[in-house]
Amino acid sequence: MPSDTRKLAKSPRILIVDDDAGQRSLLNSFLKSQGFDTVTADSGERALETLRGSEFNMMISDVRMPGISGLETLRRAREMNFNLPILLVTAYTDIRDAVGAMRDGAVNYLAKPIDLDELLAAIQKATGAAKPVALKPGVEQKLPANVIAHSPLMQAVFVDASLVAPSESRVLLTGESGVGKEVLADVIHAWSARANGPLVKVNCAAIPENLLETELFGHEKGAFTSAVAQRIGRFEEANGGTIFLDEIGDMSAQLQAKLLRVTQNGCFNRVGSNRELQTNARILAATNKNLEDMVKAGTFREDLFYRLNVVELNIPSLRERPEDILPLATHFIAEFTQGKARFSSALTEGLARYSWPGNVRELRNAMERAALLSRGEMILPEHLPARVRAVVEQATPAVLPDAHRLEEIERQAIMQGLREHENNRTETAKALGISRRALIYKLQRYREAGFEV
Repeated sequence: MPSDTRKLAKSPRILIVDDDAGQRSLLNSFLKSQGFDTVTADSGERALETLRGSEFNMMISDVRMPGISGLETLRRAREMNFNLPILLVTAYTDIRDAVGAMRDGAVNYLAKPIDLDELLAAIQKATGAAKPVALKPGVEQKLPANVIAHSPLMQAVFVDASLVAPSESRVLLTGESGVGKEVLADVIHAWSARANGPLVKVNCAAIPENLLETELFGHEKGAFTSAVAQRIGRFEEANGGTIFLDEIGDMSAQLQAKLLRVTQNGCFNRVGSNRELQTNARILAATNKNLEDMVKAGTFREDLFYRLNVVELNIPSLRERPEDILPLATHFIAEFTQGKARFSSALTEGLARYSWPGNVRELRNAMERAALLSRGEMILPEHLPARVRAVVEQATPAVLPDAHRLEEIERQAIMQGLREHENNRTETAKALGISRRALIYKLQRYREAGFEV
């Protein structure tokens, strides 16, 4: 082994170690897209065998694995090559072990779900690799006509989606009600290798608890009184494709346990049957709830949370991306009036003043109402719902501070929040009432403007 692994090649060679196929697939496809040479191992034992026969610039390893744990793999790998940078990936419950492992030679650790920007930064720091040109690529695939993403925040979401989609990893889509989680799931499926397979959608909150199990897994004839025939479940339907589980936070503890089994090995049983079936459906889950808080409260399984949340894509609220409001409104009006109606100048200027707590869904409903009341002609503020009209009709807020002053106030609030939360971006975003993605975007803007972050 060479004494300095950073001199091996122009493109750093990285060993990815994880027993979770979804996590391996995500890291492998993402790092390959960034120009890295990658090799994967599904256990600590195989990782050590691979290290004996090849040279690497870095190893990325999960902490909790069957057989040799990530911590033991770290110690043995360091014995084989003291200079090999090793990055640990850990669940929040294992962070104390990960911090301790840094004394054993880990260069850093990342908490799940992995932030792809943080992952790249850690790799660049550990290997001395140049910043990849593709760090923030444009979305190569063309967005469907019904997807509007003019704002930098939404463009960043779809960039991340384009990087995650080719992998087989499970994805958790988060955000307020009405932001467009189902639309994002459609796009991820369309951009994946499973695009020709089925996309099966299940709203876990809309189906009664006593029927949700048979909806997901199916049932045999005679399994219960009304089971007059065998029924195929949604996981069977989604085999070879994708299953989208919306409002996953509303699932009972009993069903959470059965869903965990499917995420682990794809196995399940129809209700009323002992015969084990298997599906290779890719799982996309969505929620408007804070699953981390539910885990702490004991209402959502921690192991299921980490199985579903290989990578999290958070969709910002509409008030965080005002650049999308008018384009979305224009798109909806064209849909409802076949392109015949147009907005008055007062309405055009006022739409962004309303906070849209119902997000894109509320905006769409408002435009549908306006199209009906206007009879497809000029759309005026009076055609909007009363709560929206009251805001839109307000005078232009000329007395407010100028934009530069508002941006400075916002920057100071964000920096103060980071200090108060010891630079924890997740907690800072929660305290400020914005999405983590919005916070990351703003911090990037501050760096580009020359501020120290």
